[in-house]
Amino acid sequence: MLTWLDRNSLEFPPLNRALHEPNGLLAAGGDLSPERLIQAYRHGCFPWYQEGQPLLWWSPDPRTVLFPDDLHVSRSLTKCLRQQRYRVTFDHAFSEVMAGCAGPRRDTDDTWITHPMQHAYATLHQRGIAHSVEVWQESQLVGGLYGLAMGQLFFGESMFSHADNASKVGFVTLVRQLKEWGFVLIDCQMPTQHLLSFGARSISRDVFATYLHRHLDQASDANWPGIHCPSGSMRFDP
Repeated sequence: MLTWLDRNSLEFPPLNRALHEPNGLLAAGGDLSPERLIQAYRHGCFPWYQEGQPLLWWSPDPRTVLFPDDLHVSRSLTKCLRQQRYRVTFDHAFSEVMAGCAGPRRDTDDTWITHPMQHAYATLHQRGIAHSVEVWQESQLVGGLYGLAMGQLFFGESMFSHADNASKVGFVTLVRQLKEWGFVLIDCQMPTQHLLSFGARSISRDVFATYLHRHLDQASDANWPGIHCPSGSMRFDP
């Protein structure tokens, strides 16, 4: 049976109570308060729902993750990085990145990044928990991504691109920076060919929960404000 959350409690059901079909559906209801969102990610689940649906919370098994040491970059993207076509910043335009991620996709006009979702994550950004990566071509924002940083873990949410390789450049720059800061895992949630091509792989939900337990409360060397670099300026071994 699907668990309906009590608005007066931040408690989530155990992860092993998530449904097998659809894979990982753990609970419904509740709200998008900052406290509940923080508790959700700490617990191992995340919100994902369409306009008109109740709030749905997911913890898929297996879980798609990327370990920074496993990052794979194609030759063509390596060339693009070295050409420094783009400038990459962190936390310079969070709301604009979320709006870009919420924009129409090639195969659908629907988006799960609703206005309430944008407001909720903007609040987490103001609290220093949610972060954005911006990719610029001169003064124009042409790509980006956002997610949450907790301890030594980064929880990726969504990315967008309006120019060739823009989101890929932002993602690679982020992964390399997270590695320098001592992050051990990037949560990608669900598998896509795009993510798998970067070296993402699946781990069981139980193993993912172990990483949460070990690393959520461990300090990293992260220093998000003021990060600003050309896309190819950081050391990279292809």
